Amino acid sequence: MDNSSGVGVIDKAAQVLDALEAGPTTLAQLVAATGLARPTVHRLALALIHHRLVSRDIQGRFVLGSRLVELASAAGEDRLIASAGPILMQLRDATGESSQIFRRQGEWRVCVASAERPIGLRDTIPVGTQLSMKAGSAAQVLLAWEDHDRLLEGLQSARFTPTVLAGVRRRGWGQSLGEREPGVASVSAPVRGPSGRVIAAVSISGPIERLTRQPGRLHAEVVCNAGRLLTEALRKTSD
Repeated sequence: MDNSSGVGVIDKAAQVLDALEAGPTTLAQLVAATGLARPTVHRLALALIHHRLVSRDIQGRFVLGSRLVELASAAGEDRLIASAGPILMQLRDATGESSQIFRRQGEWRVCVASAERPIGLRDTIPVGTQLSMKAGSAAQVLLAWEDHDRLLEGLQSARFTPTVLAGVRRRGWGQSLGEREPGVASVSAPVRGPSGRVIAAVSISGPIERLTRQPGRLHAEVVCNAGRLLTEALRKTSD
């Protein structure tokens, strides 16, 4: 499908922003992802930084900028969060466990929506909580579909292995047992944006005593269904 608007510089800037949706990106990776000439990509990235649509992380890589968050908030168009509430509550009620949505922000994954288990022992993750990208089923899901270079980088010092991520891609979901915190288990599935790229992970988490040592066997189907519902909601709102 031709995504050209007829305004070349805008189309090229949009290509740069689309490439950054997957996470921190070097200049070489931007060039490869967009197919644009290196000087063009560099010039566009610097212009986007000037307008705070792009920024750099502590390693100098390009990331989406704070202005995008401000614009989305001002317009009330954070479609993922707007769609999340009923789906997370359904997931919580179906599993009896707390449910969350995580987005990747640089070296962290951030909880952007949650539905807590109302009573009993629970894994409480308030909205805004930053957690490591090196442990937990949500981190597995957010990393599993990255390109080769980001995959290798993300696996450095991670609690999970390449074999684990291969299993996540094959099954379409991840699980963890005590990776993030001793005694806590979780199951996560991908949420995809309109382009098909993984933009978030939907999860449930709770004590291993309840979720067992094979939490995916118990809950993967319902968690994956929540991921599909969120993905479909994003596609509908983008039409």
